[in-house]
Amino acid sequence: MSVETIYKAFGGKPGLVRAIYDRGLAGREPVPAFERSDAMREREADPKAIMRNWGVLAGEVASVVSPIVLLVRSAAASDPDLAALLEASNADRERRVRHHARLLHERGYLREGVTPSRAADILWTCMSPELYDLLVVQRGWSLPEFDRFLADFMIGALLPAPRERP
Repeated sequence: MSVETIYKAFGGKPGLVRAIYDRGLAGREPVPAFERSDAMREREADPKAIMRNWGVLAGEVASVVSPIVLLVRSAAASDPDLAALLEASNADRERRVRHHARLLHERGYLREGVTPSRAADILWTCMSPELYDLLVVQRGWSLPEFDRFLADFMIGALLPAPRERP
């Protein structure tokens, strides 16, 4: 494919990278991951089940998106277009985790002392490309191990311990 074709189809390198990133965010199933997440969250009343599903979806998306984001992050230092793309992807992720944190708060799922802002920070960390890179790419964890770790971490960090429940 010629450079001219890429520029026409995607508007240049940032457009191409954004298209790959957006495709990765959709996940591997016919229904995009964010739509599956929203549908599951709306029908599911068990907060542990919600977080187990989020763990699986995060792993599915991270396996495609993390290498892209890490590449964009390294290139962003010298490429203003990719720096803008990185900023936009971070804003998208932040909006999503704040949405999830609000839901957890509104449903009364958060443990005492965990504010929606703190919950968003925890979710932000769990959904970070760096965490996927550290555990799966660098340490060799399998995707199911990573998914389980995310779920267990979110459950432990965000939900009341069984003895704390009324």
